[in-house]
Amino acid sequence: MGLSLSVVFSSVAGYLLAADEVRFSVLALLALGGYCMVGASNVFNQIIERDLDALMIRTQNRPIPAGRISVTNAFILGLMLTILGLSVLYCINPRTAMFAAISIFLYTSVYTPLKLKTPLSVFAGAIPGAIPFMLGWVAYTGKFGLEPGTLFMMQFFWQFPHFWAIAWFLDSDYKKAGFLMLPTGAKDKGTVLQIIIYIAWTVLISLVPAFGFTGSLNLSILGAVLIGLIGAAFLYYGFKLFKEQTDKSARKLMFVSILYITSLQLIYVLDKFI
Repeated sequence: MGLSLSVVFSSVAGYLLAADEVRFSVLALLALGGYCMVGASNVFNQIIERDLDALMIRTQNRPIPAGRISVTNAFILGLMLTILGLSVLYCINPRTAMFAAISIFLYTSVYTPLKLKTPLSVFAGAIPGAIPFMLGWVAYTGKFGLEPGTLFMMQFFWQFPHFWAIAWFLDSDYKKAGFLMLPTGAKDKGTVLQIIIYIAWTVLISLVPAFGFTGSLNLSILGAVLIGLIGAAFLYYGFKLFKEQTDKSARKLMFVSILYITSLQLIYVLDKFI
């Protein structure tokens, strides 16, 4: 539920950033379609990983390994959510439905199987994870260009410190299932150094619209200062993990990463309308 709502929130934020005139009927379709699509992705993921989910503490109570739903019924549910989600998004425009379909395909057919083979799976997973923010822009304009591309890059770079922080404090659980999530394969300074680098890239790309290089996607000086402040906090907790290398620090970084992306989207929307 939380993941689904965060996707809807990102999509709505992207739509509001593009909109000259807000059409609430389109917003409702975007929210419903986006919710169905992330739900479908999660269902298919849990079907594929049902045996591995049973091995991990955090996932062993999911509906399939816990026996609350059969694989057949789960597949029917996932198929229904896919058809409904794509149909609803196609009513907005075909390109919105296309990007949503790409997101489901990459998440289930590329990211999910790669988790057992290489830490580069996080790169594959970052692509569908970054689509929602730009999807809202595409829903309004029907086009993909510099502006939605910039929104995509913001959330793309953000995925790495966010997921690696999670992978840090869940490392022992992931290893039970054989998942390779940390970039160096270990909870070490090499992993944290990469986390810090991606935090820096995230903050930098978030500030680019303030310099007028991103078409109609703009950011005021005040907005840039606010993003700079939350970016500094994001970096602080990255360096804190580098110094302490504890699960507690990684968990704090994960929470800060969520606060960062949520605050970023709110700042951009408020900066446009106020």
